Amino acid sequence: MILRKYHGAGNDFLLADGRDGSLCLTEDDVRRLCDRHCGFGSDGLMVLRPSDAADFRMEFYNPDGSGGMMCGNGGRCIAVFASDLGIIGDTCRFEAPDGIHEAAILSRDGRDSVVRISMRDVTQFHREGPSQWFLDTGTRHYVRFCDDIDVPDLPGIARPVRYSERYAPVGVNVNLACRCDGGLRVRTYEKGVEAETLACGTGIVATALAARLEGLLDADCIQVRSGFSTLTVESSARPDRFTSIRLTGPVSYVGDVSCFPAHFVYLQKKQG
Repeated sequence: MILRKYHGAGNDFLLADGRDGSLCLTEDDVRRLCDRHCGFGSDGLMVLRPSDAADFRMEFYNPDGSGGMMCGNGGRCIAVFASDLGIIGDTCRFEAPDGIHEAAILSRDGRDSVVRISMRDVTQFHREGPSQWFLDTGTRHYVRFCDDIDVPDLPGIARPVRYSERYAPVGVNVNLACRCDGGLRVRTYEKGVEAETLACGTGIVATALAARLEGLLDADCIQVRSGFSTLTVESSARPDRFTSIRLTGPVSYVGDVSCFPAHFVYLQKKQG
């Protein structure tokens, strides 16, 4: 069985090859593997599955075992994983919970790549208050624009919004954003991770689109700084939707999980 770790702009994931159908993970398995102390540690886990509609299907899980949503950085990582497995070349189409996406590996340098993926059209968005927006970019996001996002306790600010009755029962990811050097900076608290992540692809897209809605930046191409990386969001705006959305940024291969024998033996037993 092949299980590897990649990260997209610091957003780290475990990726498993599940094409033969023998790998079946429970929510407890996912929690165990993603645990930062007793497992490998990651912001999520993905299984690459066969697809009748595309080159492959991305099956995504949060560290708490929940799933069923799109992950922008995960989509970029799994494209590199599929290429490393020899399933695709530098371009592909893959199936995700929110539909079909296209991916292109624009460059490679050893363990590091630059990857662009298409995102679905965004039709669900509305203002939540002054400088506050809700958008569904494949995952539900709340975006608040602030003068300063370097707050000491982002989880303390985010959790009342994430768990508010307004967004129940699914919940919402929470983004604090500000203008910076002609672009944006964003920090994201992700549901399912229940913590701040170094980057969130769907959150970066939501923040760029919200900036256009807010009138802060009116450009087809917006640079968004998240954690230690800058990603690019391209989009076309219509009165009722955003189209032609593309997310571009770095992906890095971290290593093979088989380097950690105890956990690998556990996974092999799970596979049967």
